[in-house]
Amino acid sequence: MRRKSWYIFSSSVILTPIAIYGLFVVALFFKQESMIFPGTTLPCNHQFKFDVPFQELTIPVDGAELSGLHFKQPDPRGLIFFLHGNGGNLESWTSGADYYQRVNYDMFMFDYRGYGKSTGTIRTEAQLHDDVSRAWKVITPHYDGKPIVVYGRSLGTALAVELAKNVRPELLVLVSPFTSVVAMAQNQYPFVPAWLVRYPLRTKEIMGEVRSPTIFVHGDRDTLIPITHSYELAKLTRSPSKMLVIEGAGHNNIHRFESYLDGLTAELPN
Repeated sequence: MRRKSWYIFSSSVILTPIAIYGLFVVALFFKQESMIFPGTTLPCNHQFKFDVPFQELTIPVDGAELSGLHFKQPDPRGLIFFLHGNGGNLESWTSGADYYQRVNYDMFMFDYRGYGKSTGTIRTEAQLHDDVSRAWKVITPHYDGKPIVVYGRSLGTALAVELAKNVRPELLVLVSPFTSVVAMAQNQYPFVPAWLVRYPLRTKEIMGEVRSPTIFVHGDRDTLIPITHSYELAKLTRSPSKMLVIEGAGHNNIHRFESYLDGLTAELPN
C-alpha cells in the first residue's frame, strides 16, 4: 500500500507541471489576438479634433470598415503612409500631427480592425496585410508624381516592410522594428514552441526583398524591442540604408526626442 501511495504521489508531482504548461500553451494559443493587438476602441460617434487640417475616412474591407485620418496640406511635398503600433488608436497615435504640417507632408494613418472606430476583428496575418494594401490603394492614387514614404512604428514596421516589398515607395522608415514576433515571443517565453505563434510577422525573412531606401530608427534604451533587432535587419538590406540611433530614447517616448524629429526631417524626399 505504501508503494502504491508513493507512485500516486510521484505521478501527481510530474503531471501537475505538465498540466499547468499545457493550460498555459492553450491559453497562449487562443489569446494571441488580445496579447499582440491590445488596441482600444472608440465610440462610433467619436469626433476627432486637431489644430491642423484633416479629413476622416472610412475604408471598406472584407467584412469590416477601417477608420482613417488624412492630414492634408495645400501643396504638400508628398505623403507619409503611417502604420502605427499595437496599442491605442488614432486618437493617441496622431498627437504629433503638427510635425507633418511643419515639414509640409500629408500624412495618412488608419486603425486596424477592432481599434478605434474600425469595425471587425483581426483573424489572420494575411488579413492584416490585405487591409494595409487596400488602404494604400485608396489613398496613394492622389499622389501621382510625388514621393510617398511608408512609415512603420513597432508592430507597424512588419506591415510596412511587407507593403514596401510590393509597392516600392521612395523611402521606408522603420521605427523600433523587430525581426519577428516569433523571436519576441521566444525571448519572453523561451519554453514556447515557434509553431504556436499564429502571427509570426517574420520581417527578417523578407527584409532583403525591399528595394526602397530604408531608415532604421531605434532608441538605445528600448527594453521592449532591443536595438539589436534593428542592427540585425539592417544587415539584411540590399538597398541603401541608414541607422539612426536616438540616444536616451526608450520604446514609447522616441518620438519626443529632437534628434528623432531632426533625423527624420533630414531624410524626407523633396
